[in-house]
Amino acid sequence: MPFLTIFTPAYNRAHTLARTYESLRRQDCKDFVWLIVDDGSTDETADRVKAWQSQETEFEIRYLYKENGGMHTAHNAAYEVIDTELNVCIDSDDCLAEGAVRKIKAAWEKVREKGYAGLIGLDADMDTGKIIGTGFPPNLADTTLGGYYAGGGAGDKKLVYRTDVINSVPTYPVFEGEKYVGLVYKYTLIDQKYKLAVLDEVLCEVEYQPDGSTGTMFRQYLNNPKGFAFLRKVNMQYPQSAKRLVMDCIHYCSSSQISRNKNYIKESPKKLLTVLCTPAGWLLTYWIRKKAG
Repeated sequence: MPFLTIFTPAYNRAHTLARTYESLRRQDCKDFVWLIVDDGSTDETADRVKAWQSQETEFEIRYLYKENGGMHTAHNAAYEVIDTELNVCIDSDDCLAEGAVRKIKAAWEKVREKGYAGLIGLDADMDTGKIIGTGFPPNLADTTLGGYYAGGGAGDKKLVYRTDVINSVPTYPVFEGEKYVGLVYKYTLIDQKYKLAVLDEVLCEVEYQPDGSTGTMFRQYLNNPKGFAFLRKVNMQYPQSAKRLVMDCIHYCSSSQISRNKNYIKESPKKLLTVLCTPAGWLLTYWIRKKAG
């Protein structure tokens, strides 16, 4: 049994998925399973994966099809079937960095018995090789994800989780008519009980697509207000700083206003702050609608 599942949510990404596959073939350690979760693609994703399955002998390729529901539902589907000790998500437009599986395995063998939730590594830009955001402070052995960002860290990081830990917290909720809930929801809950061991290595090379979630965030706010309000409410329960708490509360007010939830003050974990932030929420809603066009 391999120790690692690399899972890749994919929605109409046949044009980029091939380079993800090639980056897995180049790994010098093949002790992993590749799981593609097809989130309702209408392109040739399924045909390409079937062709790779028929040709590949060095590592197992699994394919799971589901109706389109958004990234978080693809993660839910993946976690239901992953049976390896560790798992890591590599997006369908990204590449696993050279030697990443070997580095993950070696690092995990050193800390496996220390009670960590997994490992936290680095992402780098696919074209320039530059670290996304900031690196890790010198001699940092472990951290929570939220603690890393609260301490001044920035940019996406590659998270390798124990499968039993990721499944010990609730699944991502699904809101009718919406297709987005921030993946950080599960990570925030895990932060309350576990730390991540720091692996100061680039594990993933990323490229942000124009039609990806990062590039369409303002439309995401308008199309998925219940999902965003849910996440902001969770963040308000576990604030990293006073400033972050106020920002999350303003966003909670805005998303609740967009979803026309009249009970948002009653449902807030910080009711007085929510009352005070409501005017700023209206201003943010106006700005979001303007930016989204």
